[in-house]
Amino acid sequence: MPRFLALILPVLLLAGCSREAATPPPATVAEPVVVAAAAAPAVSGEAVYAAHCAQCHEGQALRAPHRTIAGLMAPHRIVAALESGVMMEQGKGLSDAERRAVAEFLTGTPYSAPRPLDAALFCPAGQGGFDADALPDVSGWGVDPGNSHFYPAAVAGLDKAKVPALKLKWTFAFPDAIRARSQPVLGGGALYVGSHDGTVYALDRLSGCIRWTFKASAEVRNGPVLDTWTRGDAAASPGLYFGDLNGNVYAIDARTGVLRWRDRPDDHPSLTITASPVRFEDRVYFALSSLEVTAAANPDYACCTFRGGVIAYEAASGKRAWLSRVIEKEPDVSGTLPNGTKTLAPSGAPVWGTPSLDVKRRRLYLATGENYSSPSDDRSDAIFAMDIDSGKILWHWQATAGDAWNMGCETADRAACPPENGPDLDFGAATVLVNAPAGDVLLAGQKSSDVHALDPQTGKLLWQRKLGRGGIQGGVHFGMSVEGDMLFAPISDFFGGPRWPGEAKPGLYALDIRTGEIRWSQASPEVCAGRESCNPGISAAIAGIPGVVFAGSMDGWMRAHDSTTGAVIWQFDAAREFSALGGIPARGGSFGGGAAPVFKDGMMYLMSGYGIYNHMPGNVLLAFAAD
Repeated sequence: MPRFLALILPVLLLAGCSREAATPPPATVAEPVVVAAAAAPAVSGEAVYAAHCAQCHEGQALRAPHRTIAGLMAPHRIVAALESGVMMEQGKGLSDAERRAVAEFLTGTPYSAPRPLDAALFCPAGQGGFDADALPDVSGWGVDPGNSHFYPAAVAGLDKAKVPALKLKWTFAFPDAIRARSQPVLGGGALYVGSHDGTVYALDRLSGCIRWTFKASAEVRNGPVLDTWTRGDAAASPGLYFGDLNGNVYAIDARTGVLRWRDRPDDHPSLTITASPVRFEDRVYFALSSLEVTAAANPDYACCTFRGGVIAYEAASGKRAWLSRVIEKEPDVSGTLPNGTKTLAPSGAPVWGTPSLDVKRRRLYLATGENYSSPSDDRSDAIFAMDIDSGKILWHWQATAGDAWNMGCETADRAACPPENGPDLDFGAATVLVNAPAGDVLLAGQKSSDVHALDPQTGKLLWQRKLGRGGIQGGVHFGMSVEGDMLFAPISDFFGGPRWPGEAKPGLYALDIRTGEIRWSQASPEVCAGRESCNPGISAAIAGIPGVVFAGSMDGWMRAHDSTTGAVIWQFDAAREFSALGGIPARGGSFGGGAAPVFKDGMMYLMSGYGIYNHMPGNVLLAFAAD
């Protein structure tokens, strides 16, 4: 294994895998105690790095972050990922001493166990109790079932006139983190959010103090989803649902943080949960994605067997209702690599984004990623309509044919790269359903930088519009937004190398939903001079309020645009140090991932930091209000 460790450091940087189920309420929190650093290993961390990591993490591999990003982590996080996290199999090739040595070398810090949270971070007695009158205003990650990412005025409590007066009110820092990419959900007076180290927090939404914490087995990168209840019900005990990097899904009590049920929907070792769940009627739905695309960088790995899909659970009990895979055929041997390793197909088509919900037709609409192995099939880079009651696939439409790609295509020898060689232009962003009197439209943004509009009833293509260059991290990366008859599409166009040629056009675009015509565009400014790991494009999911669309960029700036003209009416530079609650070191960075801005009663909440794939790390949640 060892030489392949470096190829997948983006995964190594993900959280370790503590198997604790839950953290009790503050009065009985049992935090880990600090232990003395282990005796210095009889091995050189610099030598381990040079032998197993430097070949990719000195800037040679486009998707492998530079060693400076790993240096911002706590050493126990790197060790945990290699010992019991998603890199456990690869980590078996290193001894305990080697794992600790390379972690200490990269971070410049002696190894020690994680520190407990400061007691001052928890809400004092009498503050932060569950508010039964504060119902959740949104249905989930997409704000409404169609994933519009638009907050009505009654929810946001902000209008265009107030936006220029937004000021930072408080900052919460996530310990031992270089990423902040879980979109918060609000209800009961609390803000619920996941973190890089697997901790899920219930924070008082006005002050940021901690009500309770829950420890998942690995990073929680998706936004939790909250049950609703009857306003004023003092006995209300809503559920909170989310998934983790290790492929586990959870239901916990939103009032107390106590675990209700937990499951792993598939026994595939590379299963992961990246999309926020969908909550509807008596069920909760989770989309299935995987990290097998990275394991395939090793030519000794028989790639690949994962197949994307959706699973439905009874929300109260955790009983499985159905599991539907977008690739229905079981993978079989499809070829042999030069070293004798067998390849298997069909595979891949992970579902990275949260499905949109069609209440009228009782359907989920989801988008898939690329195939991992050859031959490619018609289920990759595609849009699906799925019956919500049975999981039956009703139709599917493929945007890009022949897209079989894995991390073997980014290695020097390319031994495990499928013959198709990508181009890795899958759908990472969620679908958006717009219900309108003139006819419903299903919208999907692709990494190719194409936006597609389909008839949700039949899957027939209505229009397409290409906005930029696209690429491995290009085009529409994580999520779009809608206001009225306009669709707002953020374009990343991160440089992916010569395999993705063309002119980069990063920025924000407003499209007519009916025709796809561009109403306006706002190019991303170039402000990266002097900033490491800085890029001008917009990768993160975006969100809007009446008259304004908010877009966070990889350069660390959050910008509010007039939704009619595209003009910037407010901006905030998050790529700096902050004075956070409890004195935890806090720094913002690139805006990235599925965490769009969240609004409630005049406040706005942002997650800043995307320390992966050569973007600026950070560990903060920022709370704003208009004076």
